[in-house]
Amino acid sequence: MGRAFLPQRPGAVIVDDNTLMMMDAMDIAEEAGFVSYGARNADEAIRLLETSPDIRVLFTDVQMSGSMDGYRLAATVRERWPSVRILVTSGVRGPEVDELPADSLFFCKPYAHHAVADAMTRP
Repeated sequence: MGRAFLPQRPGAVIVDDNTLMMMDAMDIAEEAGFVSYGARNADEAIRLLETSPDIRVLFTDVQMSGSMDGYRLAATVRERWPSVRILVTSGVRGPEVDELPADSLFFCKPYAHHAVADAMTRP
């Protein structure tokens, strides 16, 4: 008897130093069909990207502890992993003209869950 082939789901890295916000966004990613990975800062997110080739989405808060903020993380990810979809969020301030990499999206907190899920899964 043959075994059914189950394709691996793509991954999404959720970066937020607020545990509740991170868990909420991880739930959004899971409901959108992703395996979600949580990271509390940019350094953890980069380690996940380096070790998990299935990651297709980065959803990061702007303000967090660590070596870089969310905008710098987004720029680093665009440079090193150009095919990763980048979504950035903040409840403090929106991006300046040159802070978001090309083809990135910004969401003000509080954000609509369906809007984030749609952005994660858009073709």
